[in-house]
Amino acid sequence: MGTNVVVVVGVGGMGQAIARRQGAGNKVVLSDSNEATLAAVADLLRGQGHDVVTRTVDVGSPSSVAALADSAARLGPVTQVVHTAGLSPVQAPAAAVLKVDLLGAALVIEEFGRVVAPGGAGLVISSMAGHMLPAPLSAEQEAALAHAPARELLELPFTDPDVLGQGAYGVAKYANRLRVQAASVSWGERGARINSISPGVIATPMGRQELDGESGRHMRAMISASGTGRLGTPDDIAEAAAFLLGPGATFITGNDLLVDGGVVAAIRAGRPEAAA
Repeated sequence: MGTNVVVVVGVGGMGQAIARRQGAGNKVVLSDSNEATLAAVADLLRGQGHDVVTRTVDVGSPSSVAALADSAARLGPVTQVVHTAGLSPVQAPAAAVLKVDLLGAALVIEEFGRVVAPGGAGLVISSMAGHMLPAPLSAEQEAALAHAPARELLELPFTDPDVLGQGAYGVAKYANRLRVQAASVSWGERGARINSISPGVIATPMGRQELDGESGRHMRAMISASGTGRLGTPDDIAEAAAFLLGPGATFITGNDLLVDGGVVAAIRAGRPEAAA
């Protein structure tokens, strides 16, 4: 068998930090839709000594994601798969958010579930927004988000972008957790694990856009009310990812780890300034 393969889908701030943290001694497959960004990040990591190949991908395209999985598997045993690609409400309309954050994550989970190596691990970057839905979903809706074939997710009556509007992001991120939980069974049949991380407000370009957008004041209030009282860093996420992908987490699968500085805990503890 050849060198182990680490796949990172999405090369924003968190994707870069995770690739750098996990890349040493492995072949790193970096994948993104933006060719210029992809090339720049690959050059940066190569300059730091990493063995990097790049693949462009449209995570909302079943054929594109399938081709990425097959390409990665031809390079060696795929032992780590990290899906970080996502769009926030300030970056894109609801339809695009659902295509990338809901369908895209589900396709990556499905397609890499075909090729992940025994002993391998997957990780999906979700969001604390998935822990903050304004109204609970029905059992039938949750079952559909967890188990419907990925290609059918955007055809569900309750995933209509015109219906969800700004709520599309939270529903998509909640669905990520449901998909990971369900996929832990099929991944387990291959001897692999899969988990998710729900970051809070992280100091990435996306996070800064959110802070500068309409919801910025609310987000700053949540941060101030949290147990840590600070923004997260990409390295905070990379450290959590390293644990879940590594040998210390071999009994953890189908789970979600909140890495949000305590924001959700503060809301659930009833701190009104956190939930305002």
